[in-house]
Amino acid sequence: MKTVIAISMALFLSVACAGASHQPGEVTASEPQVNNESRIKELPEPTIGNAQASDKKKESKKDTPEAPAPGGTVDNPYEIYKDIRELPDDVVTRRVREFVDIINSHNPERFHAYAKGALTDAFYNKMPAEMRVAITSSFYHETKGVKIYSKREFEGNTPPGENTYILTSITTGQWIALIIYVDSEAPHRISKLEWAPARPPHDIPQLKNLSQKQIIAHLKRYLAKLAKADIFSGTVLIAKDCKILFKKAYGKASKRFNVPNKIDTKFNIGSMNKMFTGVAIAQLVESDKLSFEDPLSKFVSEEWLPKSITEKIRIKHLLTHTSGLGCYFNETFENSSRLLFRNIDDYKTLVKTDAIAFEPGTKFKYSNIGMFMLGVVIEKITGQTYFDYVRENIYKPAGMKNTDCYEMDRPVPNLAIGYTRSDDGWRNNIFDHVLKGAAAGGGYSTAPDLLAFDIALRNNKLLSAEMTDRVLSAKPELNAPIYGYGFFITDQPGDRRVGHGGGFTGIRALLRMYLDSGYTAVFLSNYDIGTDAVADKMAQLIAARKK
Repeated sequence: MKTVIAISMALFLSVACAGASHQPGEVTASEPQVNNESRIKELPEPTIGNAQASDKKKESKKDTPEAPAPGGTVDNPYEIYKDIRELPDDVVTRRVREFVDIINSHNPERFHAYAKGALTDAFYNKMPAEMRVAITSSFYHETKGVKIYSKREFEGNTPPGENTYILTSITTGQWIALIIYVDSEAPHRISKLEWAPARPPHDIPQLKNLSQKQIIAHLKRYLAKLAKADIFSGTVLIAKDCKILFKKAYGKASKRFNVPNKIDTKFNIGSMNKMFTGVAIAQLVESDKLSFEDPLSKFVSEEWLPKSITEKIRIKHLLTHTSGLGCYFNETFENSSRLLFRNIDDYKTLVKTDAIAFEPGTKFKYSNIGMFMLGVVIEKITGQTYFDYVRENIYKPAGMKNTDCYEMDRPVPNLAIGYTRSDDGWRNNIFDHVLKGAAAGGGYSTAPDLLAFDIALRNNKLLSAEMTDRVLSAKPELNAPIYGYGFFITDQPGDRRVGHGGGFTGIRALLRMYLDSGYTAVFLSNYDIGTDAVADKMAQLIAARKK
């Protein structure tokens, strides 16, 4: 069930592929939202890869910018809010209490029976029962249970029937918005239920004026807690102005052989390869070998996609997830041997049946096929394989000695095996993922290598200063207000943040480059839970720093 973890924050919704955490997300995977409870209106098509799969309104993406202080404009109805601690004694609250009790019981049979009776038929039939149970089970494993804190009310005109309750995770301390719709008529069934990251209540004391030493001390304690609970396994590296402040590895790279993770262990980084692809395309633009305005049809034949599609799509659309293309983790992929997909050309059978969902440039829809096609463009222009090009022009000049798209049927030293947890225990992801990553994701890297990439990029070793700024800037004119050329963008004044996440079954990775404060945060995990909680905690600590 590789889609399950990727959409663990969008409960009960039908699975679709934008993804990816969460490859997934990226959830993710995460990201323009102003508020952490801005609705997950719907899950964009298959979220199998990178939470990081998000549309303008989706809050489950974990690269979502932190919310602004309360009090902004009411153009966003969710911006100004208050929390009611004394919960109303009504049918909606009773349904919420029932749901929380079911989650905390961690009893799949009980949950299945409850869902069958408590959900409307239309809502219940949106997702296979076993997937619904697996999603809630994953949620339990990451939180170890939740508590109801308040009912949240918003100043703006929210949709009729929408109710938001704020939960807190017993183990991670994360704030979670449970969004619920309940029929007004008996038997008061649930017609919609979602959860998403939430902003903390106003009455919760916030950390302030932390020194660098205090920031790291808080992070260490939090990581130790999550590692002890077996929620986080992987490596974390924090740097400021290129100087490492903290680095540590947790958990096992191999449970079977009891091999511990190390700081230089190679982890699958999911969709983070999209950053490398974006930089590679920008290098070719600087070399006058192509233009961001070039049509895709200039570089690919109809063996890939019909010309009626490729002539509409520009390079800039592929870079910003505004092409309208979808995801190659489709039925053909699911029913094929992973051994068939080793080189770029091998993916033709997965791509050629795709279609554009909208006119390119008019919407943002996370697309693995879109970014993958840039790998095809790179090979056409350079005459090299995609892998050789990024190895020679990005990894080597950046000093990334342990980063590559390794082939998983060959022995690779010091490489972590991905794990996912279900109710019958842990299992690895060896037969779930691709044999070899490519332009859209699935490669491997280490925490030190990703810091090296950050340093090289910020110091204009890979691109000129002007092009670096262009790549790391959002593209609202293309309807990509949260995305640049291969990078998610958080553009809040004084706290600009760029980077990317990646996720899949047994994978969650994230690079955050804080451009204004100089911090770099790298989180790599061979679990599909835990990483987002750690990344969010670090974001809170950086926001609370002395200024």
